[in-house]
Amino acid sequence: MPAQKLSVDYNASADATKPIELQISPDYAGQRLDQALSQLLPSYSRNRLQQWIRDRHVTVDGDPAPPRLKLRGGEAVRIAPQAAPEALEFAPEALPLTILYEDESILIVDKPAGLVVHPGSGNWHGTLLNALLAHAAALAQVPRAGIVHRLDKDTSGVLAVAKTLTAQTSLVRQLQARTVHREYLAVARGSITRGGTVDAPIGRHRTQRTRMAVVAGGRAAVTHYAVVAHNARATLLRCRLETGRTHQIRVHLQSIGHPLVGDPAYGRRAADVPAFARQALHAARLALIHPASGKPMSWQSPLPADMRELLAALELPLPED
Repeated sequence: MPAQKLSVDYNASADATKPIELQISPDYAGQRLDQALSQLLPSYSRNRLQQWIRDRHVTVDGDPAPPRLKLRGGEAVRIAPQAAPEALEFAPEALPLTILYEDESILIVDKPAGLVVHPGSGNWHGTLLNALLAHAAALAQVPRAGIVHRLDKDTSGVLAVAKTLTAQTSLVRQLQARTVHREYLAVARGSITRGGTVDAPIGRHRTQRTRMAVVAGGRAAVTHYAVVAHNARATLLRCRLETGRTHQIRVHLQSIGHPLVGDPAYGRRAADVPAFARQALHAARLALIHPASGKPMSWQSPLPADMRELLAALELPLPED
């Protein structure tokens, strides 16, 4: 059901704020405007298109479009894309970045432990987002500077960033379809002798609102884990996520009685385990489909020095690459 484009030079690399003009095909008669636009402009999420309609950035035959407008077919639609407000609130800061890969569509970062990903309460500066805006000024036009998934402040490892709206939409959809492969290395307390799967919903803790927990009615969450090495004190695991809930691996391992070594929220200090300054969790591998080429790609991050030292203190072998 094609629409005729009055402005035909719109593409993934076009100016993110350049107006888009469409002549609606009669085939879309009876559909709501936002439904039709989400099909005609798959580079933008439906939520974003609905927001632009509400904010009067979409006109139909020259007039601002009502939020629930139904199409007759033949209308002239003009969209003025807007950068999301949150993408413009934060200042670029020249902070060091370890970049594993970069092209016109995506950027893959190796995040160190201790770096906050996104500004928020108590952490408005010195974040990965601030560093990204300094590295690539065009990211100011992409919501959240292109960040499509997060790592906790004290979790290290691989993280993907979208450099265009089109790439962001693709990566978000891949995450929703659970086709992004994310593998973590984790050091859990106690001996786990065989791998398994934790399929348990996660939601906000009922009384401690800064924590998450396995709760009835929470959001679906699935973590697969495999044993790399173990002894009586601790186990080195490879964890693979199907979903990406807040604190997912930390909550799931605690729920089966094996919290992460060093986890300040979900574990307690154990006398037989060395003190560790953060949760022993590292995003070791990320694989996805490139938004532009359609080719599968993957990246790895080596285990950081502090986790290598922890494994040595626990007398556990280093994982093979």
